[in-house]
Amino acid sequence: MEEPQKNYLNTMDLEKDEPLKSTGPQISVSEFSCHCCYDILVNPTTLNSLWWASSKKTECPECREKWEGFPKVNILLRDAIEKLFPDAIRMRFEDIQQNNDIVQSLAAFQKYGNDQIPLAPNTGRANQQRGGGFFSGVLTALTGVAVVLLVYHWSSRESEHDLLVHKAVAKWTAEEVVLWLEQLGPWASLYRERFLSERVNGRLLLTLTEEEFSKTPYTIENSSHRRAILMELERVKALGMKPPQNLWEYKAVNPGRSLFLLYALKSSPRLGLLYLYLFDYTDTFLPFIHTICPLQEDSSGEDIVTKLLDLKEPTWKQWREFLVKYSFLPYQLIAEFAWDWLEVHYWTSRFLIINAMLLSVLELFSFWRIWSRSELKTVPQRMWSHFWKVSTQGLFVAMFWPLIPQFVCNCLFYWALYFNPIINIDLVVKELQRLETQVL
Repeated sequence: MEEPQKNYLNTMDLEKDEPLKSTGPQISVSEFSCHCCYDILVNPTTLNSLWWASSKKTECPECREKWEGFPKVNILLRDAIEKLFPDAIRMRFEDIQQNNDIVQSLAAFQKYGNDQIPLAPNTGRANQQRGGGFFSGVLTALTGVAVVLLVYHWSSRESEHDLLVHKAVAKWTAEEVVLWLEQLGPWASLYRERFLSERVNGRLLLTLTEEEFSKTPYTIENSSHRRAILMELERVKALGMKPPQNLWEYKAVNPGRSLFLLYALKSSPRLGLLYLYLFDYTDTFLPFIHTICPLQEDSSGEDIVTKLLDLKEPTWKQWREFLVKYSFLPYQLIAEFAWDWLEVHYWTSRFLIINAMLLSVLELFSFWRIWSRSELKTVPQRMWSHFWKVSTQGLFVAMFWPLIPQFVCNCLFYWALYFNPIINIDLVVKELQRLETQVL
């Protein structure tokens, strides 16, 4: 066992004593040796695997400077060494394959790297100062703006929309009745002056019938408009107040559920939609599926609120389209739903659409990572762990919801709604850089 080692050492000494013949500077094997094991570099990286296996430290064995992420092979340096000293590289490879300790340390080192989220290339000491980066500055600025807006919102109390969803219809003023009417769609503005001139308050509104709406002084001749007003009036009578018709009203009536759905649709859209189907079918899921999978005979001229006033059970064609998108493109469902609400929520819908696109890209990267690592067998276990994690978090929030201050809930809600897209842009950029590094 000692003789091959002597030959190897003699060969190494020979190459050290005989520098490479060239017209340029003299280069020898010793100039490309590792400072830890003193052998020629093979797949050179910033961190030596044997050093990591023995010390478990992510720091340079030379200068002791710490760094984040996972080291990458220096392609240029590796190719240069393999071309300059092919015999030495071949002998070193053989030594590595015959040494079980080195093989095990390399396997453990690679597994450690697979579990990390690699940082972008060309990052080092600058990443330690990442808190002063571009995205961090943007997030800090937006957080300050959000706090200012929240303080202003609470100092001015509730908006008119919030007042209607919390106020009994019998106590509505004539102006609040007109506000309720106008939210049925742009067409409702045709009857604004008629309701104001008659001073129709909440009590009077509850007594009006279809026949009275069709006659003077209201004169609503369009049967579709009368039908929409009467259908919404029936819902108001049943609830005793205005039902929520947009995101802000839904949040005002269901603060806990809206926060849960916002985070669930982000981290687990399929489970979030399943929750809507099981526990909020009529009020939320039914409008959702009719919006993203509309019937062809639906009138495209109607605004989104009017179309959602009278909803029937989805057809098999709608269910088929929904299940395909639900299985493969769940975030597209959210984007399509937000797109239909652009006229109601101009900027908020755009934030939701952008965030859905970014989350779709991140999910694609996750599947690609599982496929490239040949870990498809672990998918059921991952799904069960994710389901258990989301369910546990939901139960935990439900238990402690009464103790959470409203200020904290609002901060979490607006953070998830407006700031998560910026964070996801950063994550997508990192994934693209990681993919580029792997290709290289």
